[in-house]
Amino acid sequence: MAASAIILAAGMGTRMKSKKPKVAHILLGKPVINWVIDAAHGAEIDTIVSVLGHERDQVIPLVEDESAIVFQEQLLGTADAVLTCKEKFADYEGSVLVLSGDCPLILSETIQALVDVRETNQAAAAVLTMQLENPFGYGRIIRDEQGNLLRIVEEKDCNPAEKEIKECNSGFYCFDARSLFSALEQVGSENAQGEFYLTDVLEICRSQNKTVAAFCTENAEECLGINSRAQLAQAAKHLQQRINAFHMDNGVTMLDPSTVWIGPDVVIENDVEILPQTFLFGKTSVGEDSVIGPATRLIDTAVGKGCTIDETIAIEACVDDFANCGPRAYLRPGTHLCEKAKVGTHVEVKKSTVGVGSKVPHLSYIGDTTIGKGVNIGAGSITCNYDGEKKYPTIIEDGVFVGSDTMLVAPVTIGENAIIGAGSVITDDVSAGALGLGRARQTEISEYRKSHHPDES
Repeated sequence: MAASAIILAAGMGTRMKSKKPKVAHILLGKPVINWVIDAAHGAEIDTIVSVLGHERDQVIPLVEDESAIVFQEQLLGTADAVLTCKEKFADYEGSVLVLSGDCPLILSETIQALVDVRETNQAAAAVLTMQLENPFGYGRIIRDEQGNLLRIVEEKDCNPAEKEIKECNSGFYCFDARSLFSALEQVGSENAQGEFYLTDVLEICRSQNKTVAAFCTENAEECLGINSRAQLAQAAKHLQQRINAFHMDNGVTMLDPSTVWIGPDVVIENDVEILPQTFLFGKTSVGEDSVIGPATRLIDTAVGKGCTIDETIAIEACVDDFANCGPRAYLRPGTHLCEKAKVGTHVEVKKSTVGVGSKVPHLSYIGDTTIGKGVNIGAGSITCNYDGEKKYPTIIEDGVFVGSDTMLVAPVTIGENAIIGAGSVITDDVSAGALGLGRARQTEISEYRKSHHPDES
């Protein structure tokens, strides 16, 4: 199937009451418009052109790597928006889809089916329709006695009888390119909004005795548009259910799917268990037999097989096979837990490697550090990597034991199999196999209390 697509994303979205354009709002870790772009890519669309307008500077970074961009300088309606793309399709022959950038639930399969309907019927245009119990706000599909599509009437232009019609326009179309741009030149603005409606193209094509087809989707939710915060939440719930059902069908256990939120690009192997209040977004991946959660958020994080990730936030981190993390741990970008490593309760790790079988069990901060194999970091230990101006590395070699409440002041290297006494402040390198101490000698003054507080009995 060879087809191109125009994605309409210029609208203001005033009901969102936001500084951001509605297509830039986030759904399960991904902007609304990128859901539509990804669905188009999934349908093997050759060329994608995004039409931007309101707050374009916020939308450009979201789409510039995925589509060409044109600007609608004045928001004069959907027909005007499509017409801004005319130069992009000057020499193009074939199918041109028009997709709504604020409809993130559309499926690639539905886009493919819409193109197939147009091409099979050799139609000038095909429109995707839907049946709604409450059609308020949507354009109505007007058919003749034989069921052929005559025209689409916008809500504000409907008479009382037309308002009772349940079949509605979804805002998704597929056109023959030449027929589309020829008809756009004839569209007027004699309507309640004073705008140039893309729906008028269908009536123009029919008046020229060209075929106009309609394809009714079985799932109206695919065409849900985002015009308010409530609709954003509604779309998120639909996507949550769709994505969670996919993973459960592929062997992932969820005790309570309603409390698990997974982004569209997450990869999960079978026999993974995801516990409640867990969020997996971005390019996160989870290997088989791992348990994730509860109360965990992973973003762009790779988790190996057989891991336990409990009450953890991890961003751009890597957790190798059979490693454990949490509860209440924070893995910041650049963290790498090697095989069978452990990061425990109230531990924060940043831009550091915790080596094979090494442990940071309790109440510690590890930053800009390389930890070797079989290392144990005592409770309350800190690598002091920042002097107020620059950050410095700490190296802890294989087999080191670091006592509790220790501060390692970088740059510093702790040699293989060294031992650091509890309560130390280490400012110089410690040799392999040595005992490092950096604390004041304990002093006791006899009868101090009595001599300084004579009035106490």
